[in-house]
Amino acid sequence: MADNISNKPDTRPDPNERLVKVFDAERESEALVVSGLLEANGIDNDVTSTDAAQNMYPGVGGSVILVREDQADEARKVIETYQQASDDTAEIDISEEPLP
Repeated sequence: MADNISNKPDTRPDPNERLVKVFDAERESEALVVSGLLEANGIDNDVTSTDAAQNMYPGVGGSVILVREDQADEARKVIETYQQASDDTAEIDISEEPLP
C-alpha cells in the first residue's frame, strides 16, 4: 500500500521561530494578494486574522502577515514594490472614449 504522506516540507513558518509583522490590511482579500506575492518570491508567511468580536465591535479588525525575522526586510521590499505598482496603475485613464 502506497504511503500518501508528502515528503514536501511544510512551508509555513515554525511557530517556535521569531515572526515579524510586515503587513496589515483591513480587508482579508488584500492580505491574501500580498501573501501570494510573498510566496511567489520565496518568502514563507502566515496570514492571521485580527477580527474582534463582530457583535461587540463591528468593522474592527483585519489581517496581518507574519514572516520569519530573517526574511522581513526582503518581504517589505516586495510589498513596497507592489504598492508602488498599484499607485502607478491608479493613474491610468479608463474612460470609455475610443483611442485615436
